[in-house]
This record gives sequence, C-alpha cells and structure tokens, in this order.
Amino acid sequence: MNELSMSNQGKKNELELRNLYLYSAGKTVSSFGTTIYQFALGLYVLKQTGSALSFALTLILGIIPMIIINPFAGVLADKINKKRLVVSMDLVNGMLFISVYLLSQFFGLSIFLIYSTTFLMTVFSTFFGVAIEAGKPNIVSEQNLMRINSISKIIDSVSSITGPMLGGIVFAIFDIKTFIIITGITFILSGVSLLFIQFDLFKRQIMDHVPSKKIQFLKDIKDGLSYLIQRKNIMKLFVLLISLNFFLGFSITIPMPYIINTVLKLGPKEFGVIQAAFPVGMIIGAMVVKKVIKNISYSLLLKYISFSLSFLLIIAGIPLLFGELKLIPGFYLTFYCSVMFLLGVAVALIDIPIAFIMQKEIPDEYRGRVLSIGISIAKTMLPAAMITAGVLLNHIPVYALPIGGGILFLLFNIGSPTRAQIELTQKV
Repeated sequence: MNELSMSNQGKKNELELRNLYLYSAGKTVSSFGTTIYQFALGLYVLKQTGSALSFALTLILGIIPMIIINPFAGVLADKINKKRLVVSMDLVNGMLFISVYLLSQFFGLSIFLIYSTTFLMTVFSTFFGVAIEAGKPNIVSEQNLMRINSISKIIDSVSSITGPMLGGIVFAIFDIKTFIIITGITFILSGVSLLFIQFDLFKRQIMDHVPSKKIQFLKDIKDGLSYLIQRKNIMKLFVLLISLNFFLGFSITIPMPYIINTVLKLGPKEFGVIQAAFPVGMIIGAMVVKKVIKNISYSLLLKYISFSLSFLLIIAGIPLLFGELKLIPGFYLTFYCSVMFLLGVAVALIDIPIAFIMQKEIPDEYRGRVLSIGISIAKTMLPAAMITAGVLLNHIPVYALPIGGGILFLLFNIGSPTRAQIELTQKV
C-alpha cells in the first residue's frame, strides 16, 4: 500500500514538474511575442504617421481595455473551465494575427487595422492573463506556488528588457507583415504548449456554499467585490499594491525620464541603462525571494521593504538639490542605476509573496474575480499617479516629486500598523 502511495506521489510530482516547464515555455513565448509586437507596431505607427499621439494611442490601447475588461475576465475564469479559456485565448490571438496578415496582403496594413488588432489582442490577453493567474494554484503544489510566481516575474522582466531591443531589430530587418504572421504563430505555439498542462492537478479550498456556475456578469462582479471587502487580510494586500502603484508612478515613472534627459542631460544610452536596472532588480528579487522568506517573517520583511522603498524614493530626488555641484555623468549613471535596481528588488520581494498569499487564501470559486477586481483598481492608480505628476511637474521643481512622494509613502507606512498582521501562514 505504501509503495502504491509513493508511486502515485512520484507520478504527481512528474506531472507537476511538466506543468511547470510547459507553463514557463508558454509564458515565455506569449510574453516575448506581446512585448515585441507592441514595440515594433508602435515604431511602425510612429514612422507612418509621424505623430507621437498616434504612437501613444497604440500604447493606451494596450492598457485601458485591460483595466475595463479585467472584472469580466475574472467572472469567466471562475465560471468556466480555466484550461479551455487559457488555451482558446492564445489560439484566438494567433488566428487574429494570421487574419490580419491575410487582410494586409489584400487591402494593405492601415492604421485603423493596427489599432483594432492591438485592442482585440489586449482583450484576449486580458482573459488569458486572469485565467492563468487564477489557475496557478491548481497546476502546482503549494510548495511550488512561490516558484511559479517567481518564474513568471523573471519572464516578464526579461521580456521588458530585451523585448524593445528585439522589437527594434525585428522592425529594422523584417517586413512588418512578416512579423505579424510570426507573432500569430508564436501565440498558437503558446496555446499548444498550454494544452498539455493539467489545470486540475491540485485542488484548493472547497467552500461550503459553492456559487452557481450560471454567468451573470454584474451580479458575479458584485459578489467578487463583496468577498474582497469582507476578507480584511486580502483587502490589506490590495491596499498595499494600490499605494505602491500610485507612489511609484508619481515619484519614478514620470519624473525619472525628465530628470535623466532634461535636467541631467544624459544620453539615450545612459537613460536606457538606468531604465533597464529596474527589471534587472526584479529578476534578482524573484530569484532570492524564497530564500529570504525562509529566514525572515513576511510581516517583518514587508515593514522593512516598505520603509526602504520610501527612502529610495526620497533619495532619487536628493542629487537635484545640489545641481550647482555639476557632478560627472558617470556618478549620476551609477547612482540612478543603483536606485532603480534596488527599487526593482524591493518590488519583487513585495509582489511575489503577495501573489502567493492571495492565490493560496482565495478559493477557486472566487479567485478569478477577486484578483481581476483588485488588479483593475491597482492598474487604475498608475495612470492617475502619472497624470497627477505630469500636472505638478509644470508648477513645482522636479525633485519635489520623488522627495514628496517618498515622504507621503513613508507617512502612509507609519499610519498602516495593520500590515504587521499580514503573514505567510505556511511554509513556502
């Protein structure tokens, strides 16, 4: 009997490892394909129209639909088979690009066609993203849930670093239509790899009352929001993510390009290196997070990291207070690379354990809706912060944004003692 049990466990471990490999392969292909597409198509639109507004519109079409559609995607992720939803969205995205390629062969590649494709790709990718996030706790064990979140963060970070570079190379070498068909094939390959993942290998909490599988979007979204409000610990995590998104957008996303390019007058190469330091930091953070969590309680780590982030934001504005010193460009390059790198590490150490806690604590029946609603709220904070910072930048010195944002985030952390209650309750 013991031998049979050990044999079954060994088989389950093999299936889990296969799930992990297949997820990594599909995530890599899909993430790189999306990043390269968005950058290359953005350059194409800029070249064709010469309008920065048109270029910005292609980027907006990759963000705004995600915020609006996320809650609806969460309902479907909870109500229908997650595997079917994930695989079908990748395949539909692939067919979309193949269709666009065929249309462009007969009618040309119009700007309207590009906008429509970007919008639809964002819609399908949003459904895909919510379903795969909600399904992670069912494809790996709790012991590997932190690991799969770390792998996901590493893939996203690597694609954000190399994607624009590869997109520029693709744009320079390949005809844009050829690139579109290649993108379609990558989505189909991703869908095929995910087809072999077992999405029911591990079952999580089963609620006493299982919600109806009948889809009623507004009622289901309301139920998900009610569940989120009632679960105070989960709500605290989302409050933290929302505040983090806002203060990073306010203190770094908008001021940093202005500081580097306009105030310090560093070149585009230096600016690119500084920008790349953030995802590099996230990669390092994702690689060490599991070891860190084993040696320090998450509530204590969260306290240290939150205060460290506050000081890093403040420090980012300090050199501008001494502009008359005219320090050498190499100092500014090293300084801001270090700040961005440490910010990346800190964000990874916050994000990955939070994803683990939410995936573990939220039952299957509500996970898609709760995650999607929380993510939509958090994502909304970023453009709000960017608009606020952009308006203030016309009226106050640029150094006031990172310093002021850092001070406000510090006060927010001091005034949030309930964070001490957030904990990883089980070994990871």
